[in-house]
Amino acid sequence: MNIREKSSDLLSLDGKVAVISGGASGIGFGTAHKLAVFGAKVIILDVDSAKGVKAEKELGGIGPEIKFIRCDVRIPGDCKDAVDKINTIFGKIDILVNNAGVSVWKPLKKQTLADIENQIRTNLEGLIKMTWICLPHVKDMIINIASGAGQTGFAELAPYCATKFGVRGFTQALAQEISKPKIYAVNPDMTKTRMTGFQGRPAEEVAQIVLNTAKGKYRKSSGSDINVWDYDK
Repeated sequence: MNIREKSSDLLSLDGKVAVISGGASGIGFGTAHKLAVFGAKVIILDVDSAKGVKAEKELGGIGPEIKFIRCDVRIPGDCKDAVDKINTIFGKIDILVNNAGVSVWKPLKKQTLADIENQIRTNLEGLIKMTWICLPHVKDMIINIASGAGQTGFAELAPYCATKFGVRGFTQALAQEISKPKIYAVNPDMTKTRMTGFQGRPAEEVAQIVLNTAKGKYRKSSGSDINVWDYDK
């Protein structure tokens, strides 16, 4: 099935090249599906090769082109290699969705230093570095997946909350530095993914908000928060 938005005042995704980190499962996979249905060429980046290959096969034929490239956002060399491949194949990036993320649900004193480092390197450092590498190539929009936990702190999620507060701050600051591409922080609340033990709202609902953001539906200034719970009615 190939659905198209009728409204002429929204950004068309036909032929757009969309890159999604952490795109093999959860919100990332749902977003890949939504963007592909609306005509985008979708590149799935993920550290898990098996899931990435499976996602590429599952989405094949839905949109004009789906491609998986293995990429660990914690490793700058991986990010650069992935972007080089994308530019070689597609010649551009129109939309970057920084979605890759991890969490550890434990009190801080029970988290290991490796737990803390992994969350910071994936959720914040990796996101910033991926953005830096992609920025010269992104034409339309950067969408950072932050969180409601980046607006309110939650017990047993201290490092995770810190990274998501950081994502929102990075989004706001970068928007002050550049006029294009536009940049937004999409903030899900608890979402039914592996990260939450599959509790919360369906990932497809969050993916719909990401799609709407990519199409310019919300008419917010660059750097703004887009809270999923504000648009779920």
